Amino acid sequence: MLAIPICFFALFAVFAFMDPQGVYNYIENWSLWVRDWFGNFYLVLGFFSVLFLLCIAISPLGKVKLGTPKDTPEHSRWSWIAMLYSAGMGAGILLRAVQEPVFMFVNPPLQTGTPNNTLALEYTFYQWGLTAWAFYGLFALIIGYYLFSEQKKGLISASVAGSVHNQWVLNTIDILVIITTVFGLVGAIDLGTTQINGGLNHLSDYQFTINHTIGITVIICLLASFSAWKGINKGIKNISKVNILITFLLLLFVLLNSNFISVLKLFFNALYHYIVDFIPLSLALGNYNPGKAFLTDWTYYYWAFWLAWAPFTGVFIARISKGRTIREMLLGVMVIPSLGTFLWFSSFGDHAFRIIENWGSYNNEFGNVFTSVFVFFSEFPYHFFINMVVVLLLAGFLLTSIDSAIFVLSMFTDKGKTTPKKAHRLLWGIIVTVFCIAMLMLGNARPDIDMLIALQKILIITSLPFAIFIPIMCFLFLRELIKNR
Repeated sequence: MLAIPICFFALFAVFAFMDPQGVYNYIENWSLWVRDWFGNFYLVLGFFSVLFLLCIAISPLGKVKLGTPKDTPEHSRWSWIAMLYSAGMGAGILLRAVQEPVFMFVNPPLQTGTPNNTLALEYTFYQWGLTAWAFYGLFALIIGYYLFSEQKKGLISASVAGSVHNQWVLNTIDILVIITTVFGLVGAIDLGTTQINGGLNHLSDYQFTINHTIGITVIICLLASFSAWKGINKGIKNISKVNILITFLLLLFVLLNSNFISVLKLFFNALYHYIVDFIPLSLALGNYNPGKAFLTDWTYYYWAFWLAWAPFTGVFIARISKGRTIREMLLGVMVIPSLGTFLWFSSFGDHAFRIIENWGSYNNEFGNVFTSVFVFFSEFPYHFFINMVVVLLLAGFLLTSIDSAIFVLSMFTDKGKTTPKKAHRLLWGIIVTVFCIAMLMLGNARPDIDMLIALQKILIITSLPFAIFIPIMCFLFLRELIKNR
């Protein structure tokens, strides 16, 4: 199974170097085709995923334990939450902490009569909240059940193996999972390392170049590979705990330097509207339809990104959730990270709105996704030190995202073993590092082509098979779960 995805990535890199414009045009055309034909399906799928998991969690089926009745959780609740959050969101909450709420504030996607600051946070909640974690939760639930309760392999194909007996079909499912996972991971790594580079440029008079970005990428990938080599308990867990602790302290620093009452008011107002408007938001109904162009640039891309990360993040969450009930896992995965993310965006968003108000005018100072958070902290005391902490936190989140992905990719290629061989972890560390460098170099060689945008569009294409696969997977899982009750 390992040879096919390696050959695919090698061929993709060769064609991209030989004819980057042709490859980009091909990607663009296919992504538009997916958007035009399956855009609404993505929206329905997101809503269905949330509804499906909530129904299972509150039903008697939620009492089923992932594992045998005697199994107990391997990790404490704090360690568990730290690992799942670091793997599932990571550097993204720093990348978009200021840029996205401000963009939604300045360019309201909807006209519903809701104040702009509340609407900006409501839409940000929508794109980072329950739906994203529901995609992760679906794969975590189904893989966790088959892995620990049914004693099957930790592969996505295991969810349909009882109904599909054609090995070629099962292998194709797992290969597609690997390819989509790598594209999603590479996109996240290149975004994260480019933001680190942007932060260093913002903090220093020295001009950091693409060579520095490549150097940062290599260092982080090597450290992540070493963490994956050490395993979950010795590497991934410890880095995740440190990440969450620093994130909490950073959030506390923002809150202490903000109008705490204003932040809470905005948080609860946006949360109320998000809950009340969840159905029309999810299905883009009436006044809650921001238009196809906006949906393509934001919602479709986010749904594709969450779907691309869902197989490996879901398998990783399943791997660390043995001994927990389905109800505990689903509510823990969907509710706790969502609320934490909402408070994060509320704190950064409210303060950013106040900064713009104090400036008296806004000239897109927060428009650059790679530097917006550094510009934001420049308005705070001890800003140089805080921005250095942000750089380190970005690196830490990238580490946990990469090491958990390497670990799960190794599971996929080592016959679904919960503790894959170290040789597989080493090989995937090398593959991910080389592919990241190739994409960065390709983007630098052709400045007229934004390879990060190209990767985003690739995700819209490669996540489509999973979007179609999810309803089938859910039906077969529910039938199996009810039958075994």
